[in-house]
Amino acid sequence: MKRLKRKEKAFTIVELLVVILIISMLATFVAPRMFRGLGKAKRDIAKAKMAIIENAIGRFYLDCGRYPYESETLEELLVPPSDLEEKWNGPYLKASELLDPWDEPYVYIEEGEINPGSFDLISFGADRMEGGEGDDEDIYND
Repeated sequence: MKRLKRKEKAFTIVELLVVILIISMLATFVAPRMFRGLGKAKRDIAKAKMAIIENAIGRFYLDCGRYPYESETLEELLVPPSDLEEKWNGPYLKASELLDPWDEPYVYIEEGEINPGSFDLISFGADRMEGGEGDDEDIYND
């Protein structure tokens, strides 16, 4: 009797290794670019959130006649201060909007050093410390 030859369909180990090698080479070149883009996206989000906070501080100023007092949390935008309960027309923000993309509160300085005659908002970037370069660079309201 003649034996029927069946052709088995499967990948050889060499073919699998070649595919794994190609995928790992692509990941080596593409992944750093993706993560670099992620850092820039977070910096852009931080700037956009700063604009929202600046708007809220401006509305607070128009309603109450003064900027919020210097505090780490800008709580006066969320809860009426005892001396301004009649004028206060908030809340001006949600509590989550006071956190930068790295889940740290923005630093608010009532008497601006970067913006004399106004106020400063600062995010310390990815490293959460003053100074730095790249993704760790501090972000200021302009």
